[in-house]
Amino acid sequence: MLSYPVIAALAWAIFLGLGGGLLTSIGPWYRNLRKPSWQPPDWLFGPAWTIILGLAAWAGVIVWNITGSYDTRYMILAVYGANLVGHFLWSPLFFTLRRPDWALIEVVFLWLSVAAMFALNISISQIAGLMILPYLLWVSFAAVLNAKIVSLNRPFGKDAE
Repeated sequence: MLSYPVIAALAWAIFLGLGGGLLTSIGPWYRNLRKPSWQPPDWLFGPAWTIILGLAAWAGVIVWNITGSYDTRYMILAVYGANLVGHFLWSPLFFTLRRPDWALIEVVFLWLSVAAMFALNISISQIAGLMILPYLLWVSFAAVLNAKIVSLNRPFGKDAE
Protein backbone atom coordinates (compact mmCIF):
# COMPACT_ATOMS: atom_id res chain seq x y z
CA MET A 1 0.00 0.00 0.00
CA LEU A 2 1.31 3.42 -0.96
CA SER A 3 1.66 6.03 1.75
CA TYR A 4 0.33 9.58 1.49
CA PRO A 5 3.83 11.07 0.93
CA VAL A 6 4.54 8.64 -1.91
CA ILE A 7 1.19 9.31 -3.57
CA ALA A 8 1.65 13.07 -3.20
CA ALA A 9 5.20 12.92 -4.60
CA LEU A 10 4.11 10.79 -7.55
CA ALA A 11 1.20 13.15 -8.26
CA TRP A 12 3.55 16.15 -8.11
CA ALA A 13 6.07 14.57 -10.51
CA ILE A 14 3.44 13.23 -12.93
CA PHE A 15 1.53 16.53 -12.98
CA LEU A 16 4.70 18.48 -13.77
CA GLY A 17 6.06 15.98 -16.28
CA LEU A 18 2.79 15.38 -18.09
CA GLY A 19 1.69 19.02 -17.87
CA GLY A 20 5.02 20.27 -19.16
CA GLY A 21 4.94 17.77 -22.00
CA LEU A 22 1.38 18.65 -23.02
CA LEU A 23 2.15 22.37 -22.95
CA THR A 24 5.30 21.99 -25.04
CA SER A 25 4.50 22.23 -28.71
CA ILE A 26 7.50 21.61 -30.92
CA GLY A 27 5.87 23.08 -34.01
CA PRO A 28 6.97 25.40 -36.80
CA TRP A 29 7.24 28.46 -34.55
CA TYR A 30 9.70 26.71 -32.24
CA ARG A 31 11.59 25.01 -35.06
CA ASN A 32 12.09 28.37 -36.79
CA LEU A 33 13.65 30.00 -33.74
CA ARG A 34 17.39 30.53 -33.92
CA LYS A 35 19.02 28.36 -31.25
CA PRO A 36 22.63 27.97 -30.11
CA SER A 37 24.65 25.05 -31.43
CA TRP A 38 25.04 23.73 -27.87
CA GLN A 39 21.30 23.19 -27.34
CA PRO A 40 20.61 19.52 -26.57
CA PRO A 41 18.47 17.60 -29.08
CA ASP A 42 14.70 17.86 -28.51
CA TRP A 43 14.37 14.14 -27.71
CA LEU A 44 16.61 14.55 -24.63
CA PHE A 45 14.27 16.88 -22.73
CA GLY A 46 11.57 14.28 -21.96
CA PRO A 47 13.91 11.67 -20.45
CA ALA A 48 15.90 14.35 -18.60
CA TRP A 49 12.76 15.80 -16.99
CA THR A 50 11.48 12.34 -16.12
CA ILE A 51 14.68 11.51 -14.22
CA ILE A 52 14.95 14.96 -12.61
CA LEU A 53 11.34 15.06 -11.41
CA GLY A 54 11.51 11.46 -10.24
CA LEU A 55 14.59 12.21 -8.14
CA ALA A 56 12.99 15.37 -6.72
CA ALA A 57 9.82 13.48 -5.79
CA TRP A 58 11.86 10.73 -4.14
CA ALA A 59 13.84 13.38 -2.23
CA GLY A 60 10.57 14.88 -1.02
CA VAL A 61 9.44 11.53 0.34
CA ILE A 62 12.79 11.04 2.11
CA VAL A 63 12.67 14.40 3.89
CA TRP A 64 8.98 14.01 4.74
CA ASN A 65 9.61 10.63 6.33
CA ILE A 66 12.70 11.80 8.26
CA THR A 67 11.04 14.76 9.91
CA GLY A 68 8.19 14.51 12.34
CA SER A 69 7.98 18.26 12.78
CA TYR A 70 4.71 19.82 11.65
CA ASP A 71 6.51 23.09 10.85
CA THR A 72 9.13 21.33 8.72
CA ARG A 73 6.51 19.32 6.89
CA TYR A 74 4.57 22.53 6.21
CA MET A 75 7.79 24.05 4.80
CA ILE A 76 8.30 20.98 2.57
CA LEU A 77 4.76 21.38 1.21
CA ALA A 78 5.25 25.13 0.72
CA VAL A 79 8.56 24.76 -1.11
CA TYR A 80 7.36 21.91 -3.35
CA GLY A 81 4.10 23.81 -3.96
CA ALA A 82 5.97 26.97 -4.98
CA ASN A 83 8.09 24.85 -7.28
CA LEU A 84 4.99 23.27 -8.82
CA VAL A 85 3.70 26.74 -9.75
CA GLY A 86 7.08 27.99 -11.00
CA HIS A 87 7.77 24.84 -12.98
CA PHE A 88 4.30 24.66 -14.48
CA LEU A 89 4.26 28.29 -15.70
CA TRP A 90 7.40 28.15 -17.81
CA SER A 91 6.18 25.98 -20.72
CA PRO A 92 2.95 27.91 -21.39
CA LEU A 93 4.88 31.18 -21.38
CA PHE A 94 7.55 29.91 -23.73
CA PHE A 95 5.61 27.60 -26.03
CA THR A 96 1.89 28.42 -25.81
CA LEU A 97 2.15 32.22 -25.58
CA ARG A 98 5.37 32.17 -27.63
CA ARG A 99 7.05 34.53 -25.19
CA PRO A 100 10.56 33.29 -24.42
CA ASP A 101 11.23 36.78 -23.01
CA TRP A 102 8.50 36.32 -20.38
CA ALA A 103 9.69 32.76 -19.74
CA LEU A 104 13.16 34.18 -19.10
CA ILE A 105 11.75 36.36 -16.31
CA GLU A 106 9.73 33.45 -14.92
CA VAL A 107 12.71 31.06 -14.94
CA VAL A 108 14.27 33.18 -12.19
CA PHE A 109 11.36 32.24 -9.91
CA LEU A 110 11.61 28.61 -11.00
CA TRP A 111 15.34 28.60 -10.23
CA LEU A 112 14.73 30.16 -6.81
CA SER A 113 12.13 27.50 -6.01
CA VAL A 114 14.56 24.73 -6.94
CA ALA A 115 17.32 26.40 -4.90
CA ALA A 116 14.88 26.49 -1.95
CA MET A 117 14.12 22.80 -2.46
CA PHE A 118 17.84 22.05 -2.47
CA ALA A 119 18.52 24.12 0.66
CA LEU A 120 15.61 22.63 2.58
CA ASN A 121 16.28 19.05 1.54
CA ILE A 122 20.02 19.17 2.22
CA SER A 123 19.35 20.64 5.66
CA ILE A 124 17.30 17.53 6.49
CA SER A 125 19.12 14.82 4.50
CA GLN A 126 22.33 15.08 2.52
CA ILE A 127 21.18 12.39 0.07
CA ALA A 128 17.82 14.14 -0.49
CA GLY A 129 19.63 17.41 -1.11
CA LEU A 130 21.96 15.78 -3.61
CA MET A 131 18.93 14.30 -5.39
CA ILE A 132 17.77 17.88 -6.09
CA LEU A 133 21.14 18.91 -7.54
CA PRO A 134 20.39 17.62 -11.09
CA TYR A 135 17.19 19.71 -11.07
CA LEU A 136 19.11 22.81 -9.99
CA LEU A 137 21.81 22.26 -12.62
CA TRP A 138 19.27 21.54 -15.39
CA VAL A 139 17.20 24.65 -14.61
CA SER A 140 20.42 26.70 -14.49
CA PHE A 141 21.35 25.37 -17.93
CA ALA A 142 17.79 25.91 -19.20
CA ALA A 143 17.87 29.53 -18.00
CA VAL A 144 21.10 30.18 -19.92
CA LEU A 145 19.61 28.48 -22.99
CA ASN A 146 16.41 30.54 -22.63
CA ALA A 147 18.48 33.74 -22.41
CA LYS A 148 20.43 32.81 -25.53
CA ILE A 149 17.23 32.06 -27.48
CA VAL A 150 15.83 35.44 -26.43
CA SER A 151 19.00 37.23 -27.52
CA LEU A 152 19.09 35.42 -30.87
CA ASN A 153 15.41 35.99 -31.70
CA ARG A 154 14.13 39.19 -30.10
CA PRO A 155 11.79 40.99 -30.25
CA PHE A 156 8.77 38.92 -29.24
CA GLY A 157 5.11 39.91 -28.85
CA LYS A 158 3.66 42.96 -30.56
CA ASP A 159 7.05 44.32 -31.60
CA ALA A 160 7.70 41.12 -33.56
CA GLU A 161 4.51 41.33 -35.62
